[in-house]
Amino acid sequence: MESVLQSIFTLVIIAEFIIGNLSNGFIVLINCTEWVSKRELSSVDQILIILAISRIGLIWEILISWFVVLHHPASLMDGTVLKTGIFSWTVSNHFSLWLATILSIFYLLKIASFSNPAFLYLKWRVNKVILMILLGTLVFLFLNLIQINIHIKEWLYRCERNTSWNFSMSDFATFSVSVKFTMTMFSLTPFTVALISFLLLIFSLRKHLQKMQLSYKGQRDPRTKAHINALKIVISFLLLYASFCLSMLISWISDLYQNKLVEMLCQTIGVFYPSCHSLLLILGNPKLRQASVSVAAKVWAKQ
Repeated sequence: MESVLQSIFTLVIIAEFIIGNLSNGFIVLINCTEWVSKRELSSVDQILIILAISRIGLIWEILISWFVVLHHPASLMDGTVLKTGIFSWTVSNHFSLWLATILSIFYLLKIASFSNPAFLYLKWRVNKVILMILLGTLVFLFLNLIQINIHIKEWLYRCERNTSWNFSMSDFATFSVSVKFTMTMFSLTPFTVALISFLLLIFSLRKHLQKMQLSYKGQRDPRTKAHINALKIVISFLLLYASFCLSMLISWISDLYQNKLVEMLCQTIGVFYPSCHSLLLILGNPKLRQASVSVAAKVWAKQ
């Protein structure tokens, strides 16, 4: 039974891997093509390119670590392999999460309408604000890598002191929980910022609709549509990342009790976030949506 479920989870992960690479690769291809042809690219498209590249790296890292844990668990005792895997996962996950958060902030500053002087100043300097936030996140990344490196050193030290394979594999659960806890704690800040952006967008939309007196025209005007589209993108990110965090939380428990099936299920659910959110970004972006429809029409015509 366990081998059957393991095969099913592996097929699901591979399917998510394919979807994630296609959707993120499509975002990079369309925007880079426009960049080359027009010699310019909007700020939101630049964010989407870097976000898509970071997610491609994250998806590849998840797939590789999946097969390493299943088929080559002994490599976890190798310090170089362990550090490379965890550090690359941390870096790609950091940029995947923070760039999605920055995208939420960008929509807030571009679309929301508040009379607060501080907000107006940030709105006027939106490109510099986004750049400063991105550079500031490197501090979080640096601290995260330092903390994880401490956990790795402690784990490798234990392995060197006790060469018993049974001891090491049972003790690896504690190490895994420590690493996942550290990663989740560093994920709370961007998630909270994205949530605040979502709430402010709702408040801005409410004020705008009150100003338009909820007329039929008011509900269909461009600013209302922009609010709603931005809210859809932000809430899809929040819901998908919440499911990712929940899967991480459950995986902590499964690690402590060494429940392999639950751990595999959590990893399968976790891949859904970086794979499918980019697909939703394509559907929510008029340019990318139109390009995807054109590609689909050409493929359908050839068949």
